[in-house]
Amino acid sequence: MTCEIIFEPHALDSAARFLDEDASGLALVLDTIDKLAENPRPAGSVPYGSPDLRRLRIGECRVLYVIDDHIIRILVTHLGRTP
Repeated sequence: MTCEIIFEPHALDSAARFLDEDASGLALVLDTIDKLAENPRPAGSVPYGSPDLRRLRIGECRVLYVIDDHIIRILVTHLGRTP
């Protein structure tokens, strides 16, 4: 099963800011998000509130995303720095 990955506008805005701050770190984050299409619940991702909302830490960044198995879609809702 391959999922479609969709970014909310807020997540894309955050990615644009990270591009200026840490382009190589952003590349790692985007590569890892691309891999979610094949494995939406990788080791290291944890449920965040509900089973369909998950959090994944990638280096100093975190990604919040929603898995919708009924239409095979992953919605990236937030990219942010960890404290």
